[in-house]
Amino acid sequence: MKLLKKKDDKKTEQEKVDERREEVFATGRKFKYPLQWTKHRVVVNTILISFIVAAILVVATWLALYRFNMTDDILYRATKIAPVPVASVDGESVRFSDYLMLYRSSILSIERQSGQIDSEGPKDALRFQYRRAALSEAEEYAYANKLAKELGINVSSEEIDAEFDRHLKVGGIDRSEESFIKIVEENFGVGKDEYRRMLQLAITKAKVEEAIDESANEIATKVEKMLAENGGDYAAVNTALSGSIIYEETGGMVSSQNIDGGRASEAIKLQPGGQSGKFVSMSGDGYYFVKLIKKTESEVNFVSIRVPFTEFSARFEALKAENKISEFITFPEDQN
Repeated sequence: MKLLKKKDDKKTEQEKVDERREEVFATGRKFKYPLQWTKHRVVVNTILISFIVAAILVVATWLALYRFNMTDDILYRATKIAPVPVASVDGESVRFSDYLMLYRSSILSIERQSGQIDSEGPKDALRFQYRRAALSEAEEYAYANKLAKELGINVSSEEIDAEFDRHLKVGGIDRSEESFIKIVEENFGVGKDEYRRMLQLAITKAKVEEAIDESANEIATKVEKMLAENGGDYAAVNTALSGSIIYEETGGMVSSQNIDGGRASEAIKLQPGGQSGKFVSMSGDGYYFVKLIKKTESEVNFVSIRVPFTEFSARFEALKAENKISEFITFPEDQN
């Protein structure tokens, strides 16, 4: 004991302080490392739980979209963020968001006119008919996008702006953008961005149809030449090109706001006896020629010739026959 005491007595005060500090640190390390291990487990568990929750959400969303054909707002927003496909057309993905946008806009419009279509039986079958139509339309737009890429066709923001402005003034009414979007939201359930998306799809398809349909372009050229030579005799052109064109008469006065591909709105710009040049219909289904017979401030009487586009639909039907369209959802009538 005396020897140990003497040995301790020889230590300096600094050495004693250092030894004491090391004893304290050693005691603290006994608690530090178990705490580090606990933190590590918490981090690992948190990551695992996050992965499990994410996997459950993915599976639930997949089931909701692909098995149960759900179309609610949350799923619609999810498909706009994640561009998941609802079908494939000749290798081109069909956006689920486009299909839902087209379906929701059409069904809301119908329900506003005829009431809710949410019961089983005939009304539910009708709902599936609209879903089928929306999917087919989305597939056509996807195929048009594919052809547009191959042909180097683009739709600029300026073209969409111009078409948007044209829609604002349909029927000669100079609406504000705010009031127009409000009307669109109330009747079709889509906002400005979605409406612009619809315009982009429609313009792309129209430009593609115009570019690939050599037959329609040749017939339209014949119509232009014949009208110039016969003084605008639309009936005579119809007789000469019967089967290749569609001739129509209003048979009386109709509203200049008539939904007819843009013919009435074009006719109101003319003077009696005046003729329009060739123009692509608002629905993009062909070329129109219009001759005004009579008009008032809000009504028109006219004759028209339509040269239908046929090449695009022929190619699309060929893809169906060749089983080059794959759909990832099914409808009851598809299973019959």
